[in-house]
Amino acid sequence: MTDPRFGAGDLGPGVATPGPSSFPASSSYAARPGLAQNAPSSSAAASRDVSSVDVLRPPAEIAAVAAEVFGERLALAGEFAQLLATEGVVRGLVGPRETPRIWDRHLVNCAVMAELFPNGASVVDVGSGAGLPGIVLAVARPDLGITLVEPLARRTAFLSEVVDELRLDNVTVVRGRAEEVLGEVGEADVVTARAVAALDKLAGWCLPLARVGGRLLALKGASAEEEIQEHRAAIERIGGGGLEIRLCGVGLIEPPATVVEVVKVRDAAAGRAAGSGKRSAARRAGGGRGKTRRG
Repeated sequence: MTDPRFGAGDLGPGVATPGPSSFPASSSYAARPGLAQNAPSSSAAASRDVSSVDVLRPPAEIAAVAAEVFGERLALAGEFAQLLATEGVVRGLVGPRETPRIWDRHLVNCAVMAELFPNGASVVDVGSGAGLPGIVLAVARPDLGITLVEPLARRTAFLSEVVDELRLDNVTVVRGRAEEVLGEVGEADVVTARAVAALDKLAGWCLPLARVGGRLLALKGASAEEEIQEHRAAIERIGGGGLEIRLCGVGLIEPPATVVEVVKVRDAAAGRAAGSGKRSAARRAGGGRGKTRRG
């Protein structure tokens, strides 16, 4: 349904303080254990090398920004970074070459959008993949109630393990496509997505999961304005409106994160939901698949 979160490849209470870090006091990740620039490209090679990876702390050049966006939960964000750079790489959810950029390109870039969420909002992250932005938002904003929706079993297994490891009691993991889980996770205040799919497709998947008056917040790139112009009419036909670009992290990161906001102004039929009910029911009926436990 959605595109992968990393390249073209495929956190509640109780924060444990990580053990002493062994990486040198260098501002560059290139000098840290397991982060050679010529990282292995195969998952087999990655599985041999990740034991020495250490990204528990952000690099010096973005340490102040990371501390500002994560606050007292910075150590918890570091635990997630470590899981992405180790288990995430081994399982093929994160490209090995992304490891040096875990903090700036992925964690901080997602965390700055937390400023757009009202207190206590219910959030659905569609196509959560490796947990971006869903897990990052759960870490930065424990007041949010977040549901991660992901159709692939290997990804939902990883997400469930991360939720347990980080003790995130504000997160639920649901396996399924967006159009298959409407009865479980609909009426959200905010729906998020971080993918390379066109904006009209994202709106078709995400708006049905939002309440009327709720919003889709889609992390996008330089093409955001062009996409709004191209897909505005199609999005309005399916109940979206008020399309606007929000720049997050201004004064903190350069360039700021670009988020497209779409307000759900009325109900409309889910674009791809027709005929999905039987498939969804069959999936959840076998092997305990579907919604996993909280926290």
